[in-house]
Amino acid sequence: MDAPLYLRPRVDPPLASLLTDRPFLHSLVDALGSPLNVLLPEAVAENAARFRAVYRRHRLTGRVYFAHKTNRSSALVRRLAAEDPAAVGIDVASQEELRHALGCGFTGDRIMATGPKDTAFLWLAARVGATVNLDSTGELERLSGLVRTHGLGRVDVLVRLSGFESAAGRGGAGTRLLSRRSRFGTSVRDTQSLLSALERHADTVQFTGAAYHLDTTGVEEKARALEQCVLFMDECRARGLAPRALDIGGGFGVGYVADAEEWDRWTTALSEAVLGVRPPLTWRGHGYGLRNEGGTVRGSAALYPAHRPTAGPGYLDELLSLPTPALGRSSATLLLEHLHDLYTEPGRALVDQCGLSLARVLDMRPVDADSGQYLVHLGMNAGDMSLEEHGVLVDPVLLPRGEAETGDGEPVGVYLTGNLCLEGDLITRRLVFLPRLPQAGDLLAFVNTAGYAMDFHAHHAQRQPVARTVAVERRGGSWRWCPDEDYWPITPLGGTTG
Repeated sequence: MDAPLYLRPRVDPPLASLLTDRPFLHSLVDALGSPLNVLLPEAVAENAARFRAVYRRHRLTGRVYFAHKTNRSSALVRRLAAEDPAAVGIDVASQEELRHALGCGFTGDRIMATGPKDTAFLWLAARVGATVNLDSTGELERLSGLVRTHGLGRVDVLVRLSGFESAAGRGGAGTRLLSRRSRFGTSVRDTQSLLSALERHADTVQFTGAAYHLDTTGVEEKARALEQCVLFMDECRARGLAPRALDIGGGFGVGYVADAEEWDRWTTALSEAVLGVRPPLTWRGHGYGLRNEGGTVRGSAALYPAHRPTAGPGYLDELLSLPTPALGRSSATLLLEHLHDLYTEPGRALVDQCGLSLARVLDMRPVDADSGQYLVHLGMNAGDMSLEEHGVLVDPVLLPRGEAETGDGEPVGVYLTGNLCLEGDLITRRLVFLPRLPQAGDLLAFVNTAGYAMDFHAHHAQRQPVARTVAVERRGGSWRWCPDEDYWPITPLGGTTG
């Protein structure tokens, strides 16, 4: 048998400590059911502090805005609301997220309204004094009309830009390269009408800066966008406008897999399996975007880079240190020279190591008589824990029910299946290797699911229960918990200690 292809998770404190307390985690699932989401609110505050430390290292001012769409939790939002108002805000992408942020303690001046905006969302954002991140001239016209009609105060606005260009060639000559296409923002080539509208509506909106959002991990591409936004704001100043902030969005990333060699070995094995030179690694030969064409691997793997040596605050530090392509000075230096505040909108990176999702093992059976592989049926479905939906591949942690240690027994390859009566309800489409075959009543802990995985696709299909969520914190020698909706950072957690 080939060596197991593990993709073991990166687990940092205090999440590592929580995973060692198996009796506590089993008691939570016994009381509240499977699946169950467990969050550590203090960890999100620590992550925000790490981002702020990067600001200080580069002598930059500005605010870190949590991208609320990452997670629905009240506990996480309330914990961030308790942070320094000048340092931490929240980015909301819907009217309901805006209402939730207000109810959790954020004031309007700490809120950034982004994403698609209907009239109600725009009105409420303007009414409470949120900053509105505008995607188009039409959105600006609608906002301005609401302010006039309802007698509201001037609204702070940013304008989001896209379609950044660079020249591939010496001295700026050569092929023109466009940044990755985005459905958000106004192309930098089409900003004249936007600037004219900002001047025309100066009585209703206060233009405070520019923004961009790039769906890429490429730090050079983001540095190019940052530089072009700074040049755009120079043009705005020449027209008598006074922008003072640059919002560079999110996309700072998370490292999910602990070992780079495990990641490289698995991705190499996937290509080999697609070519047919080794047994399949996935259910029904799923290729994650790769295919075999005449003995050659074609396509690109639709996978998140699960091992990332530089991510989160480290990625921001790298971006700010990188020389920009045209002016040749670091991104941080450009911002300092122009006296611009820096806004960031981390989502996944701000909830890194902030939570896990628990599922009870219901039963298991062999895939067939000869494979040595098993189907493991969980009390969870793919909507409850959607790491794979986002292309994130990482192993769960086995938490035995009794005294047996996870190292007992032989490693085994399993497919994790959900609780819906659907062929496609697979928690993992790949063969997952566990240190031993789990037993009914054991738990599988999917680590680091607070970012987009634990509730982004949750639904009540076939009347199956949606995961409940609890907040936990370490007090003395034990863990304490409360329902997510009951957490407030000003009071100690109650409930059972397990």
